Amino acid sequence: MADQLRCYTMRSHGMVLARLHMYDWIILLLLAVIDGLLNLIEPFHRFVGKDMMTDLRYPLKGNTVPFWAVPIFGIILPWAIFFGIYFKKKNFYDLHHGILGILYSVLITAVITDAIKDGVGRPRPDFFWRCFPDGKDVYDNITTGVICHGEKSVIKEGHKSFPSGHSSWSFAGLGFLAWYLAGKITAFDRRGHVAKLCIVFLPLLTASLVAVSRVDDYWHHWQDVFTGALIGLTVASFCYLQFFPYPFDADGTSFSLFYCQLLRFRFVQHVTKTMHLLGSFLASCIHGPASRRTQQQKCKLLQCATNRDRNSQYSRPGWNHPTRHSQRRGVWKQIVRSKSGVEMS
Repeated sequence: MADQLRCYTMRSHGMVLARLHMYDWIILLLLAVIDGLLNLIEPFHRFVGKDMMTDLRYPLKGNTVPFWAVPIFGIILPWAIFFGIYFKKKNFYDLHHGILGILYSVLITAVITDAIKDGVGRPRPDFFWRCFPDGKDVYDNITTGVICHGEKSVIKEGHKSFPSGHSSWSFAGLGFLAWYLAGKITAFDRRGHVAKLCIVFLPLLTASLVAVSRVDDYWHHWQDVFTGALIGLTVASFCYLQFFPYPFDADGTSFSLFYCQLLRFRFVQHVTKTMHLLGSFLASCIHGPASRRTQQQKCKLLQCATNRDRNSQYSRPGWNHPTRHSQRRGVWKQIVRSKSGVEMS
C-alpha cells in the first residue's frame, strides 16, 4: 500500500482532500473562535479567605516556559516532522491527516481546559502577591474574604489555576506526536528494539518537563498539572485514532486502504466532472449560444418521443382488459417454445 501512496502529492490530490475535509476545517476555525471567547470572559472568583492564604503566599515569578513557546514545540515541531516524512514518502494524505489531527487535538484540549478554568476559578499558589502586590493584605470584617487592590488583569489570571494550560497543550501536541512516531517506526512490532520506545517516549518526556516547570514557577498546584496532562493525552489519543489506525496494526505506518480507495474514487470523480464542464464550456464558445439552444431543443424533442413510444404500448384500448390476458399468454408460449423447443401445457 505504501508504494501506491507515494505518488499522492500536494499538487495532484490537494484540492480533492480539501473538498473532502472542508467541514472539518470549518469546525476547526469555530473551535479557535470559541477558545478565544473563553479567554476573554471573566472566570469565576472563588472565595478566598484569610486562613486560606497560608498556601497561596508563594512568590510571584515569571514563566520558565513562556506561553508563546508552547505552540512552537507542541505544534510547529510536529509539523516539521510531518513535512520531513512527506518529502521522503510523497504521501500528502498522511501529511494532511497529521496536520489536521494535531490541530484538532490542541484546540479541543484548549477549549476543554479554558472552559474548566473559567468554571472552577481556583486561585494560583502566588495569589497573595497578585491580590496584594504591596504586601498589605486587606480582608472583609465579616466574611474574612480578600479585598484585592492589585491589577485587574493579574487578578483575573490568578483565578485560572485548574487545570494547567501549559500541561494540557504540551501533552495534546507532543502526545499526538508520540502516537504518530509509534506508528511510523512500528514501535510495537514485537522485535525487541527498545530504541524505538525511546523515540516514542521523548515527546512525552518533553511535555512532562513543561508540566513540572509550572509547579516550579508556583503558577500551578500539582493537581492542576496532573489533570491538564491527563486531558491533553486523552484528547490526543482520540484525535490520533480518528485519523490513523493503531500503531501495532498492519497498516499502522499509514491509514486504511479503504480510505485510500475512497479518495482515489473521489479524485477520479472530480477529474471527470472537471473535464465535462470544460468540454461544455469549449462547445459553447465554439458553436455559440444559438447552437446550444438548438441542441437543447433536439434533446427535449428526442426525450418526448421516447417517452411517447414507451407509453403507447401500455395505453392501447383494451390492453389491460381481462380478455387480453389469454392472448398475451399465448404469445409468450410461442416465444418460449421457439427459444427452448419445449412444449408447454
